Amino acid sequence: MHDLSDEVLCARWVENPYYQFFCGELSFCHQLPFDRSSLTHWRQRLGEEQLVALLQESLSVAHKTGALATRDLERVVVDTTVQPKAIAHPTDARLCHRALQKLVDLAERTGVRLRQSYRRVAKRAAIMVGRYTHAHQFNRARRELKFLRIRLGRVIRDIRRKIGDNETLRERFAHLLALAVRVRFQDHRQRGPKVYSLHAPEVECIGKGKARAPYEFGCKVSIATPATKPKGGQFVLHAKALHGNPFDGHTLGPVITELEQQTGVETRRIHVDKGYRGHNHKEKFRVWISGQVRGVTKPIRREMRRRAAVEPVIGHTKAEHRMGRNYLKGRDGDASMLCSPPPATTLASSCAGSEGFCAPCCRRSSQRSRIHNRPKTGRALLLHERLYIL
Repeated sequence: MHDLSDEVLCARWVENPYYQFFCGELSFCHQLPFDRSSLTHWRQRLGEEQLVALLQESLSVAHKTGALATRDLERVVVDTTVQPKAIAHPTDARLCHRALQKLVDLAERTGVRLRQSYRRVAKRAAIMVGRYTHAHQFNRARRELKFLRIRLGRVIRDIRRKIGDNETLRERFAHLLALAVRVRFQDHRQRGPKVYSLHAPEVECIGKGKARAPYEFGCKVSIATPATKPKGGQFVLHAKALHGNPFDGHTLGPVITELEQQTGVETRRIHVDKGYRGHNHKEKFRVWISGQVRGVTKPIRREMRRRAAVEPVIGHTKAEHRMGRNYLKGRDGDASMLCSPPPATTLASSCAGSEGFCAPCCRRSSQRSRIHNRPKTGRALLLHERLYIL
């Protein structure tokens, strides 16, 4: 909700009495009752299904408090964006140099004595590739890159000879050697999956046609919001990580099916952009593509004008709710990171649309509203506790 990392959250929890009250503490605590790494283990134990249940619970609370109506769930806008991964911009020289460094470091830790490490000359070659490319001296840059790839191949072959038939070392080197071989032989012109980061090999290159960022490296994400104007503001009704960079139209059917299962409301109108032409939704006459003219009535035209309202919602989730850069590991980390912003935006919108939602900490709430909302308050406290742990 407040875009805090695990370290900052733990430090803020110790000094903030409101955070402690939301977590159920009866008195002020001067020490943290758990370690920071417990948050990571907690996320891993929950998994994507439990985090999706958290979003479902937050939408339920928003509906009961009046911030979100049933008609808001029947007309939705669906769009896709990119959740960038926390990696450096990939280049062939940098990837080869990092692969060589990691192999040499792992060999030192496991006691494998290499004939030569090539650390010094590989570092210089990686630097010169960037300098020659900047000076538009591409023949020299290609020569230095070839030099770097040859040294990486020598290290790979040397390690394979030294580990021999040792099964323990073979298992230890298997993953990194496989990535290093892919990095050595891949080319920027080749088609199909490529390695863009050694610590996050699941990263994909996605082009969304932006002038400021022609290519983004991360995971494609589907976001669904109401097409109407809910009382509590804009909500994120559904969010899902789409691995493999699929065509937008092929994701619409599964996304709407999951959305209806979460909300329990059948969608009547679905507004999408032109990237969804040729979609696979079974009810084709419920999908309205921007720019469509045939069969468009005045109410539908008003809703089609609000299709762009999903863009600022995506911007807020990236700027304020940690979807702008994913620091969690693997594809499970993509799904876990994506499940955190929707409940946070839902909670913020619910607080804006209902004064009684956070009755214990809102001075404007009267004693009558506190008594009336006591059952909801307990659920809100539990929801706050889960969100702040996220």
